[in-house]
Amino acid sequence: MWLSVLTAVLAGYMLGNLNGAVCISALMKDDVRSHGSGNAGLTNFIRSYGAGQALLVILIDAGKAVLSCVIGGLLLRQELGFTAGASIGGAAVILGHAYPVFLGFRGGKGILSGFFVALTVDWRIALLLLLVFATAYFLTRYVSLGSVLAAAAFAVCFAVLHRDDLTVALCGVFTGTLAVFMHRGNIARLLKGQERKTDLFKKK
Repeated sequence: MWLSVLTAVLAGYMLGNLNGAVCISALMKDDVRSHGSGNAGLTNFIRSYGAGQALLVILIDAGKAVLSCVIGGLLLRQELGFTAGASIGGAAVILGHAYPVFLGFRGGKGILSGFFVALTVDWRIALLLLLVFATAYFLTRYVSLGSVLAAAAFAVCFAVLHRDDLTVALCGVFTGTLAVFMHRGNIARLLKGQERKTDLFKKK
């Protein structure tokens, strides 16, 4: 079993290194991390280049999240069950997205990929996360606030709704907590009233 777990973790982590914002900006002969906040995520990509190419970023980050979950689920469906295996793959892909070894450990914050991990593992939680994020964003126009609240909800929902499966619960708590940690700078700016608002639908 442990070989399957290791394979699922390594596969997920390596896929996490495939960062949509970095890939698409590289095709534009640029690096999204040299602009704005320096973050390799969807929000900074939209701030830097507009929403026109954002769909390609979403497709890459969504695809790697779903694929990692499916790989983990298939590898571990006999020993732990598909949901637990998918949770392990999902946690690994978010870790790879946040700290990608092939990108100098300068990755994204995991919100977009995390949503698709939740959608693959438990669609009910994904819908709740979408509601939390959308409500916070449309009321305040702070992407970071919506992201932090959604990440916290991710951890809480998996801990509560999957308390009967320790593997799923722990992976959910790890993933949500990591996403909150990745926003520590945003949280500090929010508390100081210095955070920047973003129009996600603006074309540049």
